[in-house]
Amino acid sequence: MKKFFLVVLSCFFLSSVAIAAIDVYEFDTEEQEQQFKDLSNTLRCPKCQNNTIADSNAELAQDLRKKVYEMTKDGKSSDEIVDYMIDRYGNFVTYKPPFTVATSVLWLSPLVVVLLGFGIIVMRGKKKKAQAATNDEWNEDKEARLKALLEEDQNGDKK
Repeated sequence: MKKFFLVVLSCFFLSSVAIAAIDVYEFDTEEQEQQFKDLSNTLRCPKCQNNTIADSNAELAQDLRKKVYEMTKDGKSSDEIVDYMIDRYGNFVTYKPPFTVATSVLWLSPLVVVLLGFGIIVMRGKKKKAQAATNDEWNEDKEARLKALLEEDQNGDKK
């Protein structure tokens, strides 16, 4: 039974190694290789959403890596490759989308939320101060009640 378990376990580990294939890309120059690495680490996988195309194993990310490789080998610049990807997949493919009408909500909403929150805090603080001022007005009736309570308390101690 131990031998059977050992055989099954070794088959499992060997098959997992076969699944983890690594793509190898050959470049003509060091600059092309560096450009490919930079673009692979800055372009976002449209399917995985929070991974770069270098980190993702999705088929779409593999296709994007191949396209970046082909365009890099063809001598395209980084800007040309990024523009191609944006034209094909939209601004989402970059981690730093440009400021446009469509992305203005993404850029401005945090600022609006902070300003609204700060405004609400200030308004509530002013409202509480106004309420405290009206509730804390000292008048002659309160003064008389306080004196009566103090005299009653002092007279009660003497008995």
